[in-house]
Amino acid sequence: MDAGLKRELEAKVYAGERLTREDGVALYESDDLTWLGRLAHHKRTELNGERVMFNVNRHLNLTNVCSASCAYCSFQRKPGEKDAYTMRIDEAVRKAKEMEDEQLTELHIVNGLHPTLPWRYYPKVLRELKAALPNVKLKCFTATEVQWFEKISGLSADEILDELMDAGLESLTGGGAEIFDWEVRQHIVDHACHWEDWSRIHALAHSKGMKTPATMLYGHIEEPRHRVDHVLRLRELQDETGGFAVFIPLRYQHDFVDSADGKIRNRIQARTTMASPAESLKTFAVSRLLFDNVPHVKNFWVMHGLSVAQLSLNFGVDDLDGSVVEYKITHDADSYGTPNTMHREDLLHLIWDAGFQPVERDTRYNVVREYDRAPSLAQRRAEPQQVWA
Repeated sequence: MDAGLKRELEAKVYAGERLTREDGVALYESDDLTWLGRLAHHKRTELNGERVMFNVNRHLNLTNVCSASCAYCSFQRKPGEKDAYTMRIDEAVRKAKEMEDEQLTELHIVNGLHPTLPWRYYPKVLRELKAALPNVKLKCFTATEVQWFEKISGLSADEILDELMDAGLESLTGGGAEIFDWEVRQHIVDHACHWEDWSRIHALAHSKGMKTPATMLYGHIEEPRHRVDHVLRLRELQDETGGFAVFIPLRYQHDFVDSADGKIRNRIQARTTMASPAESLKTFAVSRLLFDNVPHVKNFWVMHGLSVAQLSLNFGVDDLDGSVVEYKITHDADSYGTPNTMHREDLLHLIWDAGFQPVERDTRYNVVREYDRAPSLAQRRAEPQQVWA
């Protein structure tokens, strides 16, 4: 990067000026990762200090049967496939209650677009989950699923959200976003929910008082300019609604080891290379610098690994998601060793070891508990430390 442009961008960041599309592309073109990290950490510290948020949550995928066949997806199954499944409602409740003793605060539910499961199944399962775990917040369904519910029910998204909220829905999830630009999207997505519907549904959720996440799937066939475009669309929507609580860059995964049938479902991996740790850190940093109106940036550690998750706390990230438990969507693809779950104590030590203060939150990013600040480097060196692979 030209030295003059570098000084200009740094001055804009420290002055708190909004960065432009051209600025975002220029930041991605920089090979000075330390400089990018310093700028992003400055912005992150302005917003959130040395605090790192997490929650105690459980992911549930009620069904992997899906009418779509998105090119990157290793999770979806067709009806009749050997490992296709759909949970009974009592099975979903039983799985959710497995973590009751760990003071679970959130259930995160995302599913396939099941071609024959009736609409009424979805509010019913929320009601049963809420009755079984009344103090647990329900963060459920992507905008893509809500648009699917419109199709199978004949109801509007407005009516659907009202019924789901009456059943206990606290927040949508941020999925289904992938990359919004049609130049890329037409090659990776096989469902009918694109930017127009995704933004419509989240804006509607925001108008009803929800705080929702937004995501971006990066590191496949897109270019940095597509990532910048994706963030700026969300930034503009956030200017209008103020309803996004967090932005979550999700690392695209290759289909290393799939299900028992041995079938490779990821149709683009032969021409893609997964994002390196350096590219992931750059993506977090540039996202934090562009997103001046979204308070939090999350590293979903399952998709990045625990060491990169720790490093990302110095590249704009201030949230490490939660305990997760059995995240099938990624673990049906990768084999590089992220655990299925992190307990509260694991997350505390992960954050302390990176030199930050853990803060437990709820789904709306209200503080549940603040923990002690990280011990000093001298204190940490006084005894052996766990290594996070």
